[in-house]
Amino acid sequence: MLDKLAHIVVHHCAPVRTGDLVTIVAEPGCTAGIEAMFEAVLKAGAHPSFHPRSESLQQILLAHGSDQQLRHVCPFEEFRLARCDVLIVLRSSHNTRFLGGIDSSKVAQMQASRKGLMAMSMQRAAAGTMRYVLTEIPSLGAAQDAEMSLAQYADHVYRAGLLHLTDPLQAWRTLHAQQERVRLFLQNKQVLRFRAPASDGTHGAFRHDGTDLTVDISGRTWVNCAGGQNFPDGEVFSGPRSVDGVLNVTHPSVYKGAEVDGVRLEFKAGRVVEASATRNEEYLIRLLDQDPGARIAGEIAIGTNYELREFLRNAFFDEKIGGTFHIALGAGYPETGNTNQSGLHWDFVSDLRPGTAFPGSPGGTIEADGEVFHRNGRFLVADWPGN
Repeated sequence: MLDKLAHIVVHHCAPVRTGDLVTIVAEPGCTAGIEAMFEAVLKAGAHPSFHPRSESLQQILLAHGSDQQLRHVCPFEEFRLARCDVLIVLRSSHNTRFLGGIDSSKVAQMQASRKGLMAMSMQRAAAGTMRYVLTEIPSLGAAQDAEMSLAQYADHVYRAGLLHLTDPLQAWRTLHAQQERVRLFLQNKQVLRFRAPASDGTHGAFRHDGTDLTVDISGRTWVNCAGGQNFPDGEVFSGPRSVDGVLNVTHPSVYKGAEVDGVRLEFKAGRVVEASATRNEEYLIRLLDQDPGARIAGEIAIGTNYELREFLRNAFFDEKIGGTFHIALGAGYPETGNTNQSGLHWDFVSDLRPGTAFPGSPGGTIEADGEVFHRNGRFLVADWPGN
């Protein structure tokens, strides 16, 4: 199955051409995934190189590094990012909570130092001078978070990528066409409104205010994601001009090794003015205060992958679940018109499906310029995703 995944990554997600400089970034222990990608790149006639990114070494740096060392950005990493034609990043964590016991101020400091790298990556991808894809290689750490065996989790991951189908490339082309209808519908809209039930993360307790967000998208560009920069994929997204209202996040969010639950965010004029959580609130606040752009909304998106049904405490998948929407704080994607810069890009996912946010919960709605086009986790138009 890894060979099948590598073929799609190299020929569909980030098309590799003869002579390309291709950088593969992964945990050193992700040997099978690295080898599959390396071979596929070679067969495409390009020049692959492998660059390790180690969770354990990052943990050592945060535990023992000085402030100056935490702020240091490796010039070799900058050079690699500036020069490669294709960047393939493999996610494969043995311990998704590897930073959970680290001082949150140190994590925030290190994240802020990488603001320039994140901006360069987004700008090159938006300009088309670098093709980029992030994909998941099933791992024990992620499987444990999902409360599955490794085999169960791998099956979940590959089904989300439609790799179980006879012709997965055609399936992604079909989803792209369905999502394109959504994108065209949204492209000239001015205002979106999201309304959803709320949970404080304690297994069914209610908040009094629920989610009610008004998002100004006037003049912004919507993007169709069907196996491009992420794989698996399945979303349409844009960059807000402004956001007002309250978001109550319906499921836990794991970011940089720490789980935050019961998140409530209040927005005014596009910026988070109040933030709270029932678990790891201090960590949440530290990350939001890491730099001036971290409290600003950089992305608004609707999940469209209906092969994904369960929350896995893994935003890479959870944000794409058909029947959800998410808002990201921090760095925006320049191709949408949102140029906010930050060392942070944190996706907060909220469920619109009845009975999934918490037992007995009602469903939610999405409106565009006052017209409801998405109710109870489903689009209301027959030839859109999930229908």
